[in-house]
Amino acid sequence: MAATPAAAHDPASYAPYVGGDKCLVVTNTTVGPLYAEQVVAALTALGKTVSVLELPDGEEYKDMQRLNTILDRAMELRLDRKSTLLALGGGVVGDITGFAAAVYVRGVPFVQLPTTLLAVVDSAVGGKTAVNHPLGKNMIGAFYQPRAVLVDATVLATLDDRQLAAGIAEVVKYGLIRDLPLLDWLEANMEAMIARDPAALEHAMLASCANKAAVVAADEREGGVRATLNLGHTFGHAIEAAMGYGTWLHGEAVAAGMVMAVEMSRRLGWLPAHPSDPPGEAGTAAVRRVEALLARAGLPVRPPPSMTLETFMTYMSVDKKVESGVLKLVLLRRVGDAVVTADYDKEVLYDTIMYYQQLFLERPGEYENALVHLEGTGVVNP
Repeated sequence: MAATPAAAHDPASYAPYVGGDKCLVVTNTTVGPLYAEQVVAALTALGKTVSVLELPDGEEYKDMQRLNTILDRAMELRLDRKSTLLALGGGVVGDITGFAAAVYVRGVPFVQLPTTLLAVVDSAVGGKTAVNHPLGKNMIGAFYQPRAVLVDATVLATLDDRQLAAGIAEVVKYGLIRDLPLLDWLEANMEAMIARDPAALEHAMLASCANKAAVVAADEREGGVRATLNLGHTFGHAIEAAMGYGTWLHGEAVAAGMVMAVEMSRRLGWLPAHPSDPPGEAGTAAVRRVEALLARAGLPVRPPPSMTLETFMTYMSVDKKVESGVLKLVLLRRVGDAVVTADYDKEVLYDTIMYYQQLFLERPGEYENALVHLEGTGVVNP
């Protein structure tokens, strides 16, 4: 399911995808006051009876309690199998609404209306729906495709800088796993992205959606190549869960996780040598390239100092990519070429995690000088 350009206020945007006579728009307390009225007016113009449910805003609310809140409202409204759920918000709203649609009366139609860059380029496309568990992110969910992903790019104008950067992390991911021209383009246009240049944002969104759609079309249920879309996510999900959902944004955690994955790939000796690599340290230039690009977006390139080896392994042990007790990781054979594998030396995984602990302990000034603490969040950003 690829994203389709749309206008949130235009009934014609919804007409092909919204059947039945009842709709439930699920949003949050941040997005709802900005855009829900437009969506309700457009659906009402189509003759639909529309209700709105506002959830609290934040990753920490992507849980079973809020899932039941949606299901309770659906029951109260007597929604039937032709009724439509619409997810108006970012990845949290999209994931939890999609999961509710998957399980309510064994499946009702739903439409994604993503309002963050991260949701547009990643979570809204592909049919993954889920809620979090205290021990692991997205461990309870279903594959369930939306009827449509309708993107009104004008809503990105109200996106704050952290949320914008979090979305850029996922765009960088596509370059690292399969699209070198996109990575080159990002290096040339990162400042335009940060400045919210419309042409730059449109290029990034279209390229990202095309990459994800191609991967999902080849492997909808993540039996093979689709898992490469999780570059950095195993490390990142551990950070999110350990720090408390919502403390680090998903894209922030993934950014640090991607650097860790590239560093581990270097330590395994998988990354080709580059003329600028120090002697005997093939792959160092690739790691520095990734760090530099993410740093220009204002994203973390280090895990938080509180993430010890024990903490990482505790949360990574319940990752969805654990099969028969073996943890599969997404690593790079080279920049632009990702692989999902359990064929790695476990000591290298441990050494990679410990490297960042040692960096903090042995060179705290260097570590801290490269980071800016976001007041009150516990997040460290370069």
